[in-house]
Amino acid sequence: MTAADRLRDWLLLAHTPGIGPRTARRLMERFGDPRSLLEADAAELRAAGARADAAARLRSPPAEAADAALAWAEQEDAHILTLEDPRYPPLLKELGDAPVVLYVRGDAATLMDPQLAMVGSRNPTPACRDTTRAFARHLAACGLTITSGLAVGVDGAAHAGALEAGRSIAVLGTGPDRVYPAAHRDLARRISHQGALVTELPPGSGPKGENFPRRNRVISGLSLGVLVTEAALKSGSLITARHAMEQGREVFAIPGSIHNPLARGCHALIRDGAKLVETAQDVLEELVSLLGTGAAPAQPPVAEVTGREDGLDSDYRRLLEAMGHDPVAPDELIERTKLPAQSISSMLLLLELEGYVSSYPGGRYGRAAGRS
Repeated sequence: MTAADRLRDWLLLAHTPGIGPRTARRLMERFGDPRSLLEADAAELRAAGARADAAARLRSPPAEAADAALAWAEQEDAHILTLEDPRYPPLLKELGDAPVVLYVRGDAATLMDPQLAMVGSRNPTPACRDTTRAFARHLAACGLTITSGLAVGVDGAAHAGALEAGRSIAVLGTGPDRVYPAAHRDLARRISHQGALVTELPPGSGPKGENFPRRNRVISGLSLGVLVTEAALKSGSLITARHAMEQGREVFAIPGSIHNPLARGCHALIRDGAKLVETAQDVLEELVSLLGTGAAPAQPPVAEVTGREDGLDSDYRRLLEAMGHDPVAPDELIERTKLPAQSISSMLLLLELEGYVSSYPGGRYGRAAGRS
């Protein structure tokens, strides 16, 4: 049997409807290799624990899907990794529901890197977006490959920050020939050049809702730990964090304002045992034993100060002091500072243009990350 024939058998097994990763691995333990499994009769498959409908499907596996996958893999920088491939990431392989095959675009060796998953809201506050990008950049510079799901919001900020200093991995909820959302096509291209795009879904698979929770277990499964930077209580990011806990991975969360609904998911994780994170050093100290590097390198806080307020006149400094650390409405600032409404409006505009404050939903304003 040629290597191509064996790979085709793996693809037939992986994409037979009704045969999930757990079932496939259980059957492989019984039959030893995919060819023997595919040649088994219905009675043998039933005796090995396959349901009647699954056994029937294995008698006529999806040949077209397997051939389409092999054709896709003929492209440059396109790879298919099976559970027996030495390039298959060991951490992910430990999972009972590890994907039978992985489709990779880019450098498949990146999957062996020590990874930290960073996830969070699709609609983060401006401060969270800045913080996520800064954390990702800093941690990538310290040798961690940042893994996320290519979604808008926190995922995109994490990938972008990581690419500024190192490598990134995007786990897709589509086939390897699709990019979702389309707005991240350029980001996906950059990731494939400085890391890898990976998915268990075959070419042609679109962005169906049920694919994304499956993707989340791969994000956490590839990683030493998961850092949630901002998330609502019902956020999909919490699914990734729960997967991480079940997989024995470290879970980290950045706390936020008690008034911010997008911080409540992080607060819930912290109550459940996630490590509270204020700086990148908090993450590095926890992962150093897993990285095997001896001691975490001393690093400054990740939120670098990008400017000083010394050059602002007294009214501007007074406005910033009145703003505090939570987003606030202009009316409240007028009440706190006793400055005229017209002055407040123009001052906020100038401070936003200068990068001292960020605008938030509901017409509120807050200090920009790194200016606190």
